[in-house]
Amino acid sequence: MGAPEFDLIVIGSGPSGQKSAVAAAKLGKRVAVVDRNQMIGGVCVHTGTIPSKTLREAILHSKAYTDGSSSNNGDENAAVSVQDLAFRVQSIISRETTVIRAQLKRNRIAVVEGAARFMDPHTLQVESPSQTSTVRGEHIVIACGTRPAHSKEIVCDGKRVIDTDQLPTMHGVPREAIVVGAGVVGIEYASFMAALGTEVTLIDQRPAILDFVDREIVEALCYHLRQSGMTFRLGEKVMRVGIDEQRDRVFAELESGKRVQADVLLYAVGRQANGDQLNLEAAGLQADARGRLCVNRSLQTAVPHIYAVGDVIGFPALASTSMEQGRLASCHMFGIPFVHMAELFPYGIYTIPEISMVGQTEEQLTMKKVPYEVGIAKYAELAKSMMLGDESGMLKLLFERNTHELLGVHVIGERATEIIHIGQAVLSYGGKIDYFRDAVFNYPTLAEAYKVAALDGLNKL
Repeated sequence: MGAPEFDLIVIGSGPSGQKSAVAAAKLGKRVAVVDRNQMIGGVCVHTGTIPSKTLREAILHSKAYTDGSSSNNGDENAAVSVQDLAFRVQSIISRETTVIRAQLKRNRIAVVEGAARFMDPHTLQVESPSQTSTVRGEHIVIACGTRPAHSKEIVCDGKRVIDTDQLPTMHGVPREAIVVGAGVVGIEYASFMAALGTEVTLIDQRPAILDFVDREIVEALCYHLRQSGMTFRLGEKVMRVGIDEQRDRVFAELESGKRVQADVLLYAVGRQANGDQLNLEAAGLQADARGRLCVNRSLQTAVPHIYAVGDVIGFPALASTSMEQGRLASCHMFGIPFVHMAELFPYGIYTIPEISMVGQTEEQLTMKKVPYEVGIAKYAELAKSMMLGDESGMLKLLFERNTHELLGVHVIGERATEIIHIGQAVLSYGGKIDYFRDAVFNYPTLAEAYKVAALDGLNKL
């Protein structure tokens, strides 16, 4: 008996894989999704987006954070709090997994459990603990995601030296922590620990953090993190990591000669795409050193019937953009009219406080010699911010001086990732800052910040 035949096989069940599979199934195609049983929903659900954002919300709503008692993180109450946080994360993961399984079943999508490897451009071998099988597809979508990148010099033991996948297994909140890597993931987790009272030392060999984000917003974030007890060691390279057995602590030796010690070290230097685990050569494909695949504007690889979407193709590697890539790939392969994904998408960084942005930064506009003006609304001016307990946030609008065209929106503070979409909509249609001046917003809301910022900017003219 031959291998089961499908119109589409999707490798990976994360956001991009789900949306690709469902879009094809809605067209009446025979679709299969291949993934390990324990990873249905992908890294997004199990070790990435959902757990980290759930942890963030749980911290924000925990008594330890809101009443300032987190400074006693070594006592019994703090240990219980960590267990509560872990329980909340696991409950959300369980619910999300159930929802995804139900969605796949409802759309008659076959789930083939196991790890996939190419045998030829149309055939996959799927290995699970109980059996090995093969499946064939007319089209294939690679949506296999990423894993934490590791270094030969820094070995993660899961106890004192951990990666981001191992972070949720910590038994308690450390008094002191070293975070190596000040990218989006590293700085998110560093801010979570700082919010719980941990003294965090953040190390990165780059001289500045989040260089794609508006500098004023980054400066505001750094100020908040320093206020919470975080120490920045930027432009510093970690040369060696070791364990002080006598004191049961981890230490990091820096190229500059500094030595930093803590209870735990989190290694968060980038992600490694899982493309290197698929035997791509058998399909006529090759991944780069980071396991990533190159695709064209239609998300096709060098082999036209094989598409790649999500984190495995690199930037922007967001769950939101990955979902849209999955849908567009299925539309293209089955000849359904579609509009290519807009370059204008919002970016959310879920630090405490959170950041969101869409459009251009001041630095980009300056480089392009665009005559722009800035309108700012401080959260301290908004009644809603006072109710939410965040009076230190800010919304910033960038607009062209002569035409008033909106060019960029940047927010730091409570619910930044929610209210950014108002600015995104106006940007997408080439709107002017005058819209915010003339619009009526619900009161009290954070959205009202748009009107305050527009008036501030226009008054400067």
